[in-house]
Amino acid sequence: MFLKIAYKSLVDRKTSVVMTLLALIVSISVLISVEHIRVQTKESFASTVSGADLIIGARTGSLNLLLYSVFRVGAPTNNISWSTYEDISASDEIKWSIPFSLGDSHKGYRVLGTNQDYFRYFSYGAKHPLVFADGREFSDAFEVVLGSAVARELGYSPGSEILLSHGISSADFNLHKGSPFTVTGILEPTGTPVDQTVHVSLQGLKAIHNSAQYTGDPESITAFMVALKSRIGVFSLQRTVNNYKAEPVMAILPGVALSELWQMMGILEQTLRFIGVLVLLSALLGLSAMLLSSVRERRHEIQLLRMAGASPFYLFLLSELEVLLITLAGLCASLLFVWLAFALGQGYLAGAFGINISADIFTLNTLVLSLIVAGSASLTGALPALAMYIRARRP
Repeated sequence: MFLKIAYKSLVDRKTSVVMTLLALIVSISVLISVEHIRVQTKESFASTVSGADLIIGARTGSLNLLLYSVFRVGAPTNNISWSTYEDISASDEIKWSIPFSLGDSHKGYRVLGTNQDYFRYFSYGAKHPLVFADGREFSDAFEVVLGSAVARELGYSPGSEILLSHGISSADFNLHKGSPFTVTGILEPTGTPVDQTVHVSLQGLKAIHNSAQYTGDPESITAFMVALKSRIGVFSLQRTVNNYKAEPVMAILPGVALSELWQMMGILEQTLRFIGVLVLLSALLGLSAMLLSSVRERRHEIQLLRMAGASPFYLFLLSELEVLLITLAGLCASLLFVWLAFALGQGYLAGAFGINISADIFTLNTLVLSLIVAGSASLTGALPALAMYIRARRP
C-alpha cells in the first residue's frame, strides 16, 4: 500500500518527475562512465606489456624510456650499440630478449624494427601472446606485419605494398620510395599500442637507411626487453646494467615505471572524479528542488492522507520513498545505457585510442558507487521530506 501510494503520487506529477529522472540518468551515466574508464584505463596501461622483467635502453629518465619503448610516445635520447645488446643478453640469468628499433613511421603510425622473438615472446594483459588474425610474421627484409588498427584504418591486407617515412612525417621527401614493403601478416586486436604499430625486421630498417648493405646485424637499436629465468635476480641484473662500463645504459622495471606514470596522472584522475561528482550533485539538487516545489502543490493530498490516519512521520517516509524510487529508476536506466554504450563502442576505443575498455560494468566498484548514489539521494531528499513532515504537523 505504501509503495502504491508513492508510485501514484509520482505518476500524478509525471512531467516534472520525467525531466528530473532524465537529468539523473545523464549525471549517473557520466559518473559511472568516468569511473569505469578510469579503472579500465589504469588496467589497460598496466597490461600493455607483461612477461618482461626489465626494459633496457640508453641512459635517460625512467618514464621517458617507458614511454618511447612501450607506448611509442616521444623519442629516445640515444641508441645503444648492438654489441651492448648482445653482451647483456648473453647473461646466464636472461631467458629471452627482444630488441626494438624506432625512428620511422608510415602515415602517422610508428614503425617498430624487431626480430622474430617479438612474435614468440612478447605478451600483454594476463600474459596473452600475439596472435595473427591473417597471414604470418615477416621472414624477409622487405616484409611487414601490421597492428590491427593500422590495417583497419588504412585498408591494408596481406599482399599490400607500403612505403615507410623517415621520422614521423609522411611528406614525400621523407619517403623511402625505393624500398616498398609487402604486408605479410595482420595481428589480432590487443587494446595496446601494438594495434597502432607497423612491425618490420631490423634488417628491413637497415636496408632502407643503407641500401648498399642490409644483411647482418644492425649497428644499434633503441632499446630491448628481457625476461629472467628467475625473478629473484632482477634487482641484481638491474644494478649490473646501470653500472655497465662500456656504454651509458639503464634498466627499468616496467611495473614500477607504470606506477610512477600513473602517479603523475593522479591530478587528471581526481579531476575526472570531481567532475562526475559535481554533475551528480547538480542532478540531486534538481531532484530535491522538484520535490520541495511539489510540497505546496500537494496540500490537498497531504490533508487526505492525514484524514486517512497517516502520521507526519509516515509522510516523511513517503517522500523519502519517492526519492528512492526515482533514484533506483535512474540507476537501472544508467547502468543499462552505459553497458550498451561500452558494448557497442569497445572496438572503436581499442582501435582509435589503443585502450581496451571492458563492457563489464557490473563490478564491485560499480555496486559501491551505486550505493553511494542511493545514499546521497536519500540525504538530499531529506529536506523535502522534512518540509512535508512540517506541513503535515500544521493544524
